[in-house]
Amino acid sequence: MASTDDAPPVTTTAKSAPSPPAASPSPAPEGKLSGKSSPKSGAGSPRNLDDALDPLNGEHWTQHPVEDDSDSVLDSILSSTASLSSSIFEYRNINGRTFHSDKTNAEYWGPNDDKQLQSQDIIHHCLTLVLEGRLYLAPIDAGKISKVLDVGTGGGLWAIDFADLHPNLEVTGTDISPVQPSWVPPNVRFEIEDATLPWTFRENSFDFVHMRYLFGSIPDWDAIFEQAYAATKPGGWIESFEADANLYSEDGTVTEDSPMGTWTKVFKEAKKKFGRTFFPIEEDVQRRGIEKAGFVNITVKDIKVPMTGFPKDPKLKEIGQYSHLAIEQDLEGMVLYIFGEVMGWSVVEIHAFLAHFRKQMRNKNCHPLFPIRIVYAQKPEKKKD
Repeated sequence: MASTDDAPPVTTTAKSAPSPPAASPSPAPEGKLSGKSSPKSGAGSPRNLDDALDPLNGEHWTQHPVEDDSDSVLDSILSSTASLSSSIFEYRNINGRTFHSDKTNAEYWGPNDDKQLQSQDIIHHCLTLVLEGRLYLAPIDAGKISKVLDVGTGGGLWAIDFADLHPNLEVTGTDISPVQPSWVPPNVRFEIEDATLPWTFRENSFDFVHMRYLFGSIPDWDAIFEQAYAATKPGGWIESFEADANLYSEDGTVTEDSPMGTWTKVFKEAKKKFGRTFFPIEEDVQRRGIEKAGFVNITVKDIKVPMTGFPKDPKLKEIGQYSHLAIEQDLEGMVLYIFGEVMGWSVVEIHAFLAHFRKQMRNKNCHPLFPIRIVYAQKPEKKKD
């Protein structure tokens, strides 16, 4: 694989020929994350990490405490990117540390509070940089379409930006939490809808269906693409933009027993208990599900994204800096539910692990990457049989 220092972000492109059509988590219960050691934790504490428990056991990360200066480092990162950061925070005014309502059947593993939404806003900016300033790759003709759907819109920035760029279009964003801003372009509206349940939209309603970063929240990917197919107009397009919770390096600086290597292992184990994959790229759920639903003219783009600002290439370095900033903004929110409620780690163990994780992430000799994949395809002009 080419070095990240020199290679452009997009690394592979595959396109299929047209073919005949084929056929989010509840908030943690109060008191669950008590801060006490997990029942499985041993009584004796190894003196050396070499003798420590399995890294998948949260107590492993409490054996050698590390100094966690997350606040000061975050301030430094924010300061270094201040000239570019102001515009991506302007919509957020939500306070508190919360998850989505437990009065619905929806399941999603991330918080929906201000801290997490700011992290999502930075991720949105980072992913826009990955696409070299674009919001999508599908070859839609914005001058000839009228309705766009953004599934799992989160804080709504993608929908808002798209609506700003195309004021002649109607953009609908759906999510399980009402956390979107009220001050938006007049051609945007947000609806509360669980994408894993039957969709309420009429068939053949949208010219373009966009969905991004749904990993870890979809129990049946084939079903969601079937619903997207039904909602898309003949000749319309779908685009799925996903990441894997797979942290790796090309030079061996991310090892299996490191915090980043453990991150990958924990999310793999969590899938077995949670029933939702955090590895849609590895499992090829996008291309397979989109093709099975009946879409044609399928294009797949795989992109490797630096997790920190280590690359020498200025564009990749900027992407890595924003990726680092997004993670530092709310690293706790990314793991709290999965590590605690699903895997059974205590708060003490989670924060011990996060301290080790931050230390590795801030090591300039560590060169972590994570994969993203974009799949876009077209609904045939004729209906499926």
